[in-house]
Amino acid sequence: MSYVASNLIPGEDVIFATKKHWIVFLWPVIFLVLGLSSISHGGAFWLFLAVVMGVGATLSYMTSEFAVTNKRLIVKAGLIRRRTLDVANTKVEGVAANETILGRLLGYQTLVVRGTGGTPQSFHRVAKASDLRRNITIQTTRPGETHIVGTVNVAIDPSSIKTP
Repeated sequence: MSYVASNLIPGEDVIFATKKHWIVFLWPVIFLVLGLSSISHGGAFWLFLAVVMGVGATLSYMTSEFAVTNKRLIVKAGLIRRRTLDVANTKVEGVAANETILGRLLGYQTLVVRGTGGTPQSFHRVAKASDLRRNITIQTTRPGETHIVGTVNVAIDPSSIKTP
């Protein structure tokens, strides 16, 4: 059972969930290719490095969870050195998603979450981070409050418009 599923409270439903992006396997694959292509010329070092980094990448991928529920944001990363974040939707002050060029092309971002009065928490290589961020914003919007992302609304007084 996943960390998120095992920590839901009564009446809480998962709205959106994601994991780390497959990009965490990029370096192990590169080292594997280097090792296999130079097996007769000392490629064992690259193969060893690929295995070690592959185990680390697999653990990182398998043990990371990001979820938005109707009540809170839940994040869990790591197996031995576990890092968790549970923030009530009413206590989320802001969410930012930082994106590199490669991240934009492949669909991953660094997610930065700030709770009220807390320090920002960064989570790297999150798959579908923009969808996660959008769902956090939707869940943290209070009734009667509006969040507009990427546009500017300007109120114009109709009497101030001059027609020729």
